[in-house]
Amino acid sequence: RSMKQDAEAKCGPVLASEGDPRITKFGRFMRATRLDELPQLFNVLKGEMSIVGPRPERPFFVKQFIAQKPEYDYRHNVKPGITGLAQIAGKYNTSAYDKLIYDLLYIQDVSVKTDLMIMLQTFKVLLTKSSTEGVQGK
Repeated sequence: RSMKQDAEAKCGPVLASEGDPRITKFGRFMRATRLDELPQLFNVLKGEMSIVGPRPERPFFVKQFIAQKPEYDYRHNVKPGITGLAQIAGKYNTSAYDKLIYDLLYIQDVSVKTDLMIMLQTFKVLLTKSSTEGVQGK
């Protein structure tokens, strides 16, 4: 786990923020090194996810995002992925709307070539500490 037990019991679901008190010390390390993403490989093996595609979001936030921007639901036309265009072009603190734009651009140009380019760029992102920053504010 990267977060404390019952991390959202008092505040309810919230997006990660810079210096987020819900994240444990070991959790910060896991997030910085992306070790917290490894369990998703099992989802890929089970066929529930792809390596490349829009990052899945928690249902609580999906409802909010669709209410604000109905086109957000188009992200669900492809399998979610461990990495995607929004992950290589943005950061954790990229707004949901900007991530949506990247995801829709990806969906319009789904191809093996695009997926390979995103996977190669993902390695660069993995080595960049600033890409693991939380949402500004809070």
